[in-house]
Amino acid sequence: MSRFTYAKSLCLVALFALPMSSSMAADEPVYGSQLMTQEERHEYQMRMREAESAEERQQIREEHHEEMKIRAQEKGVELPDEPPMERGHVNQKDRPGMGYGRD
Repeated sequence: MSRFTYAKSLCLVALFALPMSSSMAADEPVYGSQLMTQEERHEYQMRMREAESAEERQQIREEHHEEMKIRAQEKGVELPDEPPMERGHVNQKDRPGMGYGRD
């Protein structure tokens, strides 16, 4: 196999693997994800990525939270009252001095 053919094959493998890995990796925990199809999770994640402000993302989260509470009730599934915290924001307000540098 020539170097060119090998490189081309490697690129094709990477091209097909990329959508799988990006669709499996979530930007943040999705509230009620166990009640959603893969397509619904992907659509929610795309809406969050395309939101232009933190306020718009918060509105999307709140609407989604209400939809999932209704869906859980219809299916007899119990979900926590609060959606999961955003990744990277856990206890940050309560932990001064963590990280690089000093105040």
